[in-house]
Amino acid sequence: MHLQFHGAARTVTGSMHMLTVAGKTFLLDCGIYHGRRDEARDRNRYFPFDPSTISAVVLSHAHIDHSGNLPGLVKQGFQGPIYCTKATKSLCEVMLKDSAFIQEKDAEFINKKHKKKHLSPVEPLYTEQDVDETLPLLQGIDYSTEFPVSDEIRCRYEDAGHILGSAAVSLSLQENSLTRTLAFTGDLGRPHLPILRDPVFIGGADYLISESTYGGRFHRPVEEMSEQLLEPILKACERKGKIVIPAFSVGRTQEIVYVLHKLSGEGKIDHLPVFVDSPLSVNVTDVFKRHPECFDKETLDILASPRNNDPFGFERLKYIRTVEASKELNDRDGPFIIIAASGMCEAGRIVHHLANTVTDPKNMILIVGYQAENTLGKKLVMKDPVVNIHGEPHELKAEVVVLNSFSGHADRNELRAYADQFDRKRMRQVFLVHGDLDQAEELGGDLRESGFTNVAIPTQGDSVTLV
Repeated sequence: MHLQFHGAARTVTGSMHMLTVAGKTFLLDCGIYHGRRDEARDRNRYFPFDPSTISAVVLSHAHIDHSGNLPGLVKQGFQGPIYCTKATKSLCEVMLKDSAFIQEKDAEFINKKHKKKHLSPVEPLYTEQDVDETLPLLQGIDYSTEFPVSDEIRCRYEDAGHILGSAAVSLSLQENSLTRTLAFTGDLGRPHLPILRDPVFIGGADYLISESTYGGRFHRPVEEMSEQLLEPILKACERKGKIVIPAFSVGRTQEIVYVLHKLSGEGKIDHLPVFVDSPLSVNVTDVFKRHPECFDKETLDILASPRNNDPFGFERLKYIRTVEASKELNDRDGPFIIIAASGMCEAGRIVHHLANTVTDPKNMILIVGYQAENTLGKKLVMKDPVVNIHGEPHELKAEVVVLNSFSGHADRNELRAYADQFDRKRMRQVFLVHGDLDQAEELGGDLRESGFTNVAIPTQGDSVTLV
């Protein structure tokens, strides 16, 4: 049995790990890598293995850095099943279509510029037709239900509490007389986040692959989310500024809307227009409503209430679908809020809104999610004086505010609390992935001090034998 790390190794994006059992190869996740444009283009386009040799994919959740390169895998020869939870299947049906659409449109936009500069054209990573060939391979599985991935592997999903349908994975592996259990956290959520159920422990394991996104950091309490969001919003409203919130279409957008719904109902921002400018967010919100099995008790109580029973809508909220309606926001006077994807500001309508926002000091950019290195979002967090948007320099004069209580990832204490549930005597090795090196090292040191004797932080391409 072998495990090889082909993504999210000492970085946060592009989750992809290869498992070999009894001569067959399987993937845990197949995500898109975000980073420097040329490097990301090459890493996403060229797999370090032959996709046609992969027997199956076990998918933890629908975020694009975990699922986004499935159409690329299929385009290059993969034909096996893709296992996921039922809610993840529903999300992938809209998210992968949207990913292809954005890539095609961005390639079209860049090629117009390239043509003027006599540069070679670029091609999208994959097209909507590639997605059409991928979706029939998705197989939705219930939580807490063991199922066969192959004759040698049995799998079980438990709720990870990160986004709708997210799952930690337990894999029971059999090769000849050797039996081992491998646990994979996917991305772990935080206890007590709005909307979703809390993470469920995956059970005992011999090996653990754990995310470490915030392995060295501590979040503000979830209970402070409302007030932490309200304070900067009111500040921007006083100067009649536009408030732009880059947010992932899955999870983060719905959480922000949920909190704004509560603040509006309390009369604190009932005067403030809110626009969710992402067709994907609109479609994803519809998917949320179809999967109440993922909701916590508070959200279920709201849905059951005879009044005000839509946690994803309120009077001053408008969902934007068309490009024309999106462009109209550019000429609208503040104050108002725009929530748009992508969450790391690398593609989609948020990029156009930022181009029309960042140079005005009245405006505010609210960062509510993790920003990977070398992304536009990270440059905004670092408050670079000049940022490039669609290849053009823009002075950053708008106020940038970072709110870490909205993170959908467990922090150092929460990751440690999850790991504490494993039997240290049984655990042969822990692999820390999906985190920058400093974050993984912080968490690794913590785990070693708590009794985990063998903790590794793999690099890209590292391979280990499971004994």
